[in-house]
Order: sequence, then structure tokens, then C-alpha cells
Amino acid sequence: MKCFIGTFPTPLGNAVAVIDDAGFLRELGLYSEGEAEARVQVRVKGGMLRDDAAVASIAEQLTEYFEGKRRDFSLPIAPEGSPFQRRVWEQLQKIPYGTTTSYGVIAERLGQPGAARAVGLANGANPIAVVVPCHRVIGGNGSLTGYAGGLDRKAALLRIEGATGPQQGLFGATIPR
Repeated sequence: MKCFIGTFPTPLGNAVAVIDDAGFLRELGLYSEGEAEARVQVRVKGGMLRDDAAVASIAEQLTEYFEGKRRDFSLPIAPEGSPFQRRVWEQLQKIPYGTTTSYGVIAERLGQPGAARAVGLANGANPIAVVVPCHRVIGGNGSLTGYAGGLDRKAALLRIEGATGPQQGLFGATIPR
């Protein structure tokens, strides 16, 4: 399997996307300009092909998201992770746009109510930011908690979505301005 890596700008930094030769999105992250280019160079040296055009559909959908024109993504994804991580990531995709939930609620949905910490670790290992909306998971007390892209980005993503709560067991975030 060949993988292609490409970059494109977003309001929250440069996006770095990895797709495979079947067109599945495998990774998506937001980084500063220097960090994005460094990640690309490491992957190119490891055998990936640089092809910004290959990620054009991802760039288009993410741009629409940032413009408030898209709530759901229609991209085939194939994140790599353990079976537990993939189960958590499937739950993340069920969190409605503009709402938040907690690690504990996701653990309960998985039938493992004591696994909130494990859910947090799986959430932090999510390789496909925004599309698999790990930013919608907050602390059980409604506070913003860790985010691989930084709390400022997490807060910005929740503001873009106009995050609301609490409703139907979901918690509302306190989003700093």
C-alpha cells in the first residue's frame, strides 16, 4: 500500500493529511507551519509520496467546516489503532455537531463504565483530528481537558460549532474566548 501526504492551510494552522492509495484518510492533524513541514519531511524520508493535490477533497471539506458550511464529513477513513481505540473513535463519530460529551459517558456507552481514563488515552491517540471529533470530549465536570492540538484549538473548534449542552446526558463546555 502506498500512502500520500499533503498539506493545506486552515484558520487553526496547517493541516497535514495522509491518505492511502485506495483514497482512505489515515491521518489528519493541525500544526504550526514549521511543525507541519517537519512532519511531512519525516514521512517523505520514510517513503511516503508528497502530493498536496491528493488531499484536495479533504482540504475542500475541512474548508467548508471552518466556514460553517459543513457539519458532517463524507470522507472514507481508515485510522490505525487497537480494537479498543477503534471502538472509542467510532463513539466519537456519534457525538452530534455542536455538542460535547465526557470520557465517562463514552466509557458507559462502551459497556465499560470504569474505563474513562482508557477512553481519554484512546481519544488522545486519535489520528484523524476534526473529522473524528475528539475535540467534542470534555471533562465530566464540563471543563475543557487535554487536546493533542492544544486547548486553544479545541476551544476554537467548539466555538466554530457553537457547542451546546447539557442535553440528553451531554455536558456543555466552558469555552474560553
